[in-house]
Amino acid sequence: MHDNMTTLAPNRSNATGARNGPGAGTGTATAARIRNAMTIDVEDYFQVSAFAPHIARDTWPDRECRVEANIDRILAILADGNVVATFFTLGWIAERYPAMVRRIVAGGHELASHGYGHLRASDQDRAEFSDDITRSKALLEDIGGHAVLGYRAPSFSIGARNLWTLDSLLEAGYRYSSSIYPIQHDHYGMPDAPRFAFYPNGEQGLLEIPITTVRLMERNLPAGGGGYFRLLPYAASRWLMRQVNNTDRQSAIFYFHPWEIDPGQPRQPGVGMKTRFRHYVNLARMEGRIKALTRDFEWDRMDRIFLGHA
Repeated sequence: MHDNMTTLAPNRSNATGARNGPGAGTGTATAARIRNAMTIDVEDYFQVSAFAPHIARDTWPDRECRVEANIDRILAILADGNVVATFFTLGWIAERYPAMVRRIVAGGHELASHGYGHLRASDQDRAEFSDDITRSKALLEDIGGHAVLGYRAPSFSIGARNLWTLDSLLEAGYRYSSSIYPIQHDHYGMPDAPRFAFYPNGEQGLLEIPITTVRLMERNLPAGGGGYFRLLPYAASRWLMRQVNNTDRQSAIFYFHPWEIDPGQPRQPGVGMKTRFRHYVNLARMEGRIKALTRDFEWDRMDRIFLGHA
């Protein structure tokens, strides 16, 4: 990490009377609860990084796209739970489904960038990365009609070897990133990074907001969604997130993908056993678990929790 890295103090301002959505009531029980960030990485099943060796990019336009229907289901779940969220959206998707993007914004959700074509930040040089994040930001702002302040790298591909990307994001006009996952993983991760929001280059730089982990047995355990959330019993994931709220007094950052609520998606042939298990495990249970999360925790947008946006 950079020498002038600044870690934020526990964000006690997140313990607020605000309910999940705008205009909801307040109460004593609510005031003691911390708002967590519900985030969705908007990409389709064939764009998953683990499938990259098996699915050529030039075949993407010819494949069955299921993202729009899945996003509409997610929007309905969030509306029913009075939850507003942050949607980290691929430019490639937004370009093809602008009406879907506008429905996200119309629902009161934050529109943020996931890059344009789901290229890992670690696979791009400075010029390529700058072009990708600038292109996606401009495209999303044009479609959504609002400034795009947040970015999440595909596959959490910002780490110790490419921290220069955070400077590029700041130069491109982003205010925060949620791209560093402080765990040990075979595809990504920076286990020695701070567990909670921090400024890698001092408080005048970009705010990095890591995916949530819980510190147990001198290790950071993943507690913020993805395949771990599908694999573990729901009660275990709920306990981990409550540890972050009740013990650390911090907001949890939870993420999932539209394809994770879609057990009917086409099965990709030729992938290895580990990849197949990671991608398809418990897809049929995911929608029910997301609904449970909307009942069991308080939720809000990333920009409201961490940037203080109204």
